[in-house]
Amino acid sequence: MNATASSNHIARIQPLPDQLINQIAAGEVVERPASVLKEVLENSLDAGARQIDVQIAAGGIKLIRVADDGRGMPREDLPLALMRHATSKISTLDDLEHVASFGFRGEALASIAAVARLSLTSRTADGEHAWRISNTGAEQTPAPAALTAGTVIEIADLYYNTPARRKFLKSENTEFAHCQETLWRMALARPDAAFSLSHNGSVKLRLTRTDGARRIRELLGSDFFDQARPLEVSAGDLRLSGYAALPAYSRATRDEQYFFVNGRFVRDKLLTHAVRQAYADILHGSRHPAYVLFLELDPYGVDVNVHPAKTEVRFRDARGVHQFVFHALQRVLAAPLAQLLPAASSIPLTPSASSISPTPSGTGPRPTASGAGGIAAATSYAPAYRTPHQSPLGIAEAGAQTTAYLDFVATGMRDTQQATATATPSPQTGQDIATPLGYALAQLHGIYILAQNAAGLVLVDMHAAHERILYEQLKRTLDTETPTPPTQPLLIPAVFSATPREMATAETHAATLAQLGFELTAAGPQQLALRSVPALLANAALTELARALLADLDEFPASQVIEERHNELLATMACHGAVRARRQLTLPEMNALLREMEATERADQCNHGRPTWSQLSLVDLDRLFMRGK
Repeated sequence: MNATASSNHIARIQPLPDQLINQIAAGEVVERPASVLKEVLENSLDAGARQIDVQIAAGGIKLIRVADDGRGMPREDLPLALMRHATSKISTLDDLEHVASFGFRGEALASIAAVARLSLTSRTADGEHAWRISNTGAEQTPAPAALTAGTVIEIADLYYNTPARRKFLKSENTEFAHCQETLWRMALARPDAAFSLSHNGSVKLRLTRTDGARRIRELLGSDFFDQARPLEVSAGDLRLSGYAALPAYSRATRDEQYFFVNGRFVRDKLLTHAVRQAYADILHGSRHPAYVLFLELDPYGVDVNVHPAKTEVRFRDARGVHQFVFHALQRVLAAPLAQLLPAASSIPLTPSASSISPTPSGTGPRPTASGAGGIAAATSYAPAYRTPHQSPLGIAEAGAQTTAYLDFVATGMRDTQQATATATPSPQTGQDIATPLGYALAQLHGIYILAQNAAGLVLVDMHAAHERILYEQLKRTLDTETPTPPTQPLLIPAVFSATPREMATAETHAATLAQLGFELTAAGPQQLALRSVPALLANAALTELARALLADLDEFPASQVIEERHNELLATMACHGAVRARRQLTLPEMNALLREMEATERADQCNHGRPTWSQLSLVDLDRLFMRGK
């Protein structure tokens, strides 16, 4: 009878004690020592600190001490600082919808104090002395203390009163690594503030006040900075700035992805998707891009009050923000080299051995990606650079280089020796090697092009470079030509043996093949005949190309091929259509490739995300040969 009555007893609703409420809140706010450090650093920066010193012991489990030179707090505010939902950041709903500070919820210190021993010492600029308050011992009310200026907060024995939570923490080194990463994020967001970090008495990091570019180089290193493209794009009240690394610097993990919204580090699925889409055409496989990006917009346009940790946000115009980030980043990553590298007049050219005789600079425009089928049109571009063993380049021979350029792109680089042999050189009185990729010197093992520009030596992987050029031309051609791109009928069809699966694929995807510019028909029970191909691929290895294309088509349903697998098919076509290794090129052909690279979007990397060229500066070469030592 008593058991039955007990089971039917209904528990009464009652308010929870403040201490328990704070410990519940701490479960979201205080995930690990790095979470504590983040909240305290945000308070320091909100207080106007320009120097922040962090001391950590045992990965932050035993001690986190943060000292800043901010505005400090008067005596009467210290007890409020440790109370839930007490803050100086907001006071109305309108303030909440326009939050410009890092902190605003007024629960961080209260949550931390619920699971750790906390002491707070602070002094304002006009205060006679500092005041100290603690959540334990005799200093639970403010008491006089010694401090020059600013605030010092000490958090000791994290989770001392909730041992179950403490068991979930990792090793000291792992927890310190998370703390260090947290400080990095704050330092990237605020290069105008100086930071220092020590662990177990050993200084690990010291950063002085500087500008954003130098701070990024200090933290992410020269390897990232040298491979990154700067961007600064605005549209209305949206502004995106920062640095995005090229695929050559891609990573196996997401460890170098920093996105800030109004200075706040966030992990937002919408922004991550926009960035990934911008890299989709140049980064393949399981690699991850590296970037440090800052999005600025009206605080009203973003809701930061989504989660207590404040790393999640919601945008009022999510689609607009996504498209802005995607297009801004895509344009920067796709920009041709000619638009990115310094102009000729701005590149200092160090005089060296008599490799070049003075001749006038070429002043014609660079080739542009236009014309039928996406092939660049001929221009009056007349490069005047010559290798040491050659006479000065004349106007007539420059015209031959332009002819070689069109020949290279449209027909797979037929031999142009006859054209150059009949050219009549005329002396010139200047020189110009200040184009981004310079002018060709030689070919190495039939694989690499060696060129000289104003900065030094350029090495080009000719297959990778030509692959990117063809890929971009095929994309433009397929996007602009209807119903099919320009095709080249084959005088003698390319007939090859085919498996039953290849025969079936060719029949099933006949319409798709025609849309891509291929006419592939049965020539027998186990034979296929390739009768026409896209004009840009007329000199490709046709049998290999057809087999690779059929293999790709076999993987996907017919309805998805053009709409969803468009770029993958074009990448396959470009790879098999690009000039092969060991192919000997003439100097005009090599220069034609360099000029086309400069005018092609995304020319820094091939379709697989590998770099197409590399620069060795004169400084690099001098260091290699120990010149000046």
